[in-house]
Order: sequence, then C-alpha cells, then structure tokens
Amino acid sequence: MRRARLAWVAAAALLLAAASAGGLLWAGLRPAAADGPPVDFEVRPGAGLAEVARKLEEAGLIRRAWALRTLARWRGVETRIRAGEYELSPGQPAGRLLAKLVAGEVRTHRFVVPEGRTAAQIAAQLEAVGLARADAFLRVVRDPRSAARLGVEGDSLEGYLFPETYQLARGLAPEEIARILVEQFLRNWQQIAPLAQARGLSMHEVVTLASIVEKETAEPQERPKIAAVFENRLARGMRLETDPAVIYGIPDFDGNLRRSDLEDASNPYNTYRIRGLPPGPIANPGAASLRAVVEPAPVDYLYFVSRNDGTHSFSRTYREHAAAVDRFQRRRHRRRGTNTR
Repeated sequence: MRRARLAWVAAAALLLAAASAGGLLWAGLRPAAADGPPVDFEVRPGAGLAEVARKLEEAGLIRRAWALRTLARWRGVETRIRAGEYELSPGQPAGRLLAKLVAGEVRTHRFVVPEGRTAAQIAAQLEAVGLARADAFLRVVRDPRSAARLGVEGDSLEGYLFPETYQLARGLAPEEIARILVEQFLRNWQQIAPLAQARGLSMHEVVTLASIVEKETAEPQERPKIAAVFENRLARGMRLETDPAVIYGIPDFDGNLRRSDLEDASNPYNTYRIRGLPPGPIANPGAASLRAVVEPAPVDYLYFVSRNDGTHSFSRTYREHAAAVDRFQRRRHRRRGTNTR
C-alpha cells in the first residue's frame, strides 16, 4: 500500500514538473513585447542555433533563448536556419520568428538595372548599395564558364544582365545575383528567339547589335531605324563605324574620343577598322532594343547623325549624310570655335 502511494506521489511530481516546464516554455515563447517597430536582424552565414537564439534575445525579439532552442529541436529544424537579413517584430511569438528564419523570409532591396549599363557599371551599383563586391561580381560575369552554365552564347555575361527592377536579398552570392539577371533575359529571349531565327541571327549576334542600338539612341521610336541602318551596312559589307563600340574597347576612357582612337587597329571593338560586329555586346540592352534588331524598320538608310536634341537625322546616301553632318555638327562646332573630324 505504501509502495503504491509512493509511486502515485512520484508520478504526480513528474506531472507537476512537466506542467511547470511546459508553462515556462510557453511563457518563454510568448511575444517579447505587446507591439513594437520591426527590427533589422542579420543571420550570418554559418551561424548556429545557439548563436542565433542568443542574439535574438539580446535584441529583445524573443523572451528566452533556451525556449527557442527547445522549440527548434522539437520541430526538427535546429540546423535549417537560413542566413540573411530579416525584418522581425518583437510583437510576434518566437515560433513565428523561428518559422521565418527557417523559411528564409529575408528582407529584400529594390535594385534597378537601367537599359544600356555595362557589366562594370552594374557591378559598381551593386557595391554602392552593399549587395555585392564589384570585383567578385565581375569575376563571375567575365568567367566563360558562367555563360555556359547559364545557357547564353559568348564567353561573358555582358549583354545578358537584363535591365529590370529586382528585389535582391543582402548576402546573395555574386553567382546567384548573376543568375537572377540572366534568367530574366532568358524569359524575354523566348519571345525574341523565333524572330531571330527567321532572320538567321544567333542569340549572340542579336544581343551584340542590340547593345549598340541601345547606346546609340534613347528615343524608343528611333531604335528600329538605328537597327535597320546597321543591318543595311552589314548586308553591304560596310563597316559599322559606331563610336560607342570604340569607346567600350578603350580602357579607362576619359570621355574624349580622339582621331587616334578611331585609327587604333589594336582595339577589337573599333568598328571603324574591323568589318562586321564587334566581338561581343558593349552593354546590356533592354527588350525594346532586342526587338528592334529582329524587327528593324523597313527603310534603306545607311547613315545617321545626331541632331543634338536626342534625335537623329537619317540618310540614304553619303552625300545626304555629309550635308546633315554639316548642318547639325560642323556648323555647331564652328559656332563654338572648335574643330570637327
């Protein structure tokens, strides 16, 4: 009889202890505050559960680190917390915060790639906003294995970093950022590819020519005409003679294009010296420039010159072109007292 009573007392004590522990656990998992502003919280790569739980408690986002560790082990997710930058609220229970960390609901940042930016310019943008180191991103872009792995033509990702507005998480590897931008290009390419094939143009040829079109004009209605000029010249075996390509091939260009630059045969992008397209894209074109190349205007223009207002004058013959150059360029330079080539 006494033995049975002792067993009952022991069982009751265990139940009481379990209930007490459960109460403590429940209390430790309650929201740290009734409300409060969101807090930026970063989980560094390689951080373990104990470190994350301790820092959450120190930041006032959870009540008890041990309670979060216990819950994570009970859920079987103690090794599944993902690195990144999070926006967490002390008004949420610890279980909800844990679910966010496991799901990787990281905070993202708006990142805009404008049309016509080069890979080097995009890399500088990424570094300026703290999303990636410029040199690390450029190593990925310029590695021929990156193009092969992502399914684009050429030995670089230049031209395939699609202009768009992105939401990027801090801490992404440069390879992952490049993949996101290139996959956006590939989604747009699906609409362009049949038209390119009908014109006998490869992906690399379309992107290269579109990058030149992108750099030559910012006027949407002019892009099909600019594309037509270059395609007409290529069909006749004429040199493209486009300044943006020459500039791309000049290391540390100082903003002043000289006659010696146009005569430099060592520059592989010097379209005043080489025939055909340059070796690759000179920038990252947008959808409109890509489509202009596969749907050029039905015109027989061979020349164009800037009107100095953002638009261009187009000509069919060299005589017409020379007159336009005299009207829009040489006279302007003479008025300013400068020379023109």
